[in-house]
Amino acid sequence: MTGQADWVPAGIDVNRPSAARVYDYFLGGAHNFAVDRALAQQIAAMTPNIGETMRSNRVFLRRAVRYLVAQGVRQFLDIGSGIPTAGNVHEIALEAAADSTVVYVDIDPVAVEHSRAILAGVDRAGVICADVRDVDRVLAEAEKLGLIDFAQPVAVLLAGVLHFVPDDDDPAGTVAALREAMAPGSYLLISHATADGQPAEVVEAQRLSARTATEIVLRPRDRIAAYFTGFSLVEPGLVFIPQWRPDPQDPVDEHPEQVGAYAGVGRKD
Repeated sequence: MTGQADWVPAGIDVNRPSAARVYDYFLGGAHNFAVDRALAQQIAAMTPNIGETMRSNRVFLRRAVRYLVAQGVRQFLDIGSGIPTAGNVHEIALEAAADSTVVYVDIDPVAVEHSRAILAGVDRAGVICADVRDVDRVLAEAEKLGLIDFAQPVAVLLAGVLHFVPDDDDPAGTVAALREAMAPGSYLLISHATADGQPAEVVEAQRLSARTATEIVLRPRDRIAAYFTGFSLVEPGLVFIPQWRPDPQDPVDEHPEQVGAYAGVGRKD
């Protein structure tokens, strides 16, 4: 994509790479610019599995949404949703249960504006521009849309977002604040990048991520597991992404650690 697309708001610097647009590129989307593709290609040159990791994360999210609908969940708060691509949360949830509602949350104005464009006419899904660290605003804006009732069970989706929150900004405190707002029977979904089982090149790719406004923080399994305090992990627990309830037609590779990310879903009892 070249030039200033009509989905890019005024004031957005398209000469600086955007994490959301880099992610869109790896997913095969069309909402990215040359600067995003250049950074993505640099990262991919050092970590050839990065594209597969991002695609695996999206496939995990779809599997998990289907699972959550089967558990009776009808409300989804997708924080750090990025630029929605085909088969995003509202499409999966509404296909499985027509009474589902979805609120997308992202800090990137480009991601939010494009989300608004594709959600035009979809009355059971909406989007807000907010930072995951500003939990009060996320909750208030989500309720204002009239699509989420926090007195009822809700699935809070943090797919690939907490590794963008530095330790100094207390990601555990952010998750705890979200937990307090969730009714019993709610679910928390997390996928998170890790250096566990990864070669040294991953650290260099992490350094490159600092060129965007959202540097990636790789965390070990025990740190990620601690985010589920107050939740009961559903089977198979916190595992590498491909190991989380794989579809029968998608056998797990003998080296699932190569995706470089953990995934889990927990229930608030």
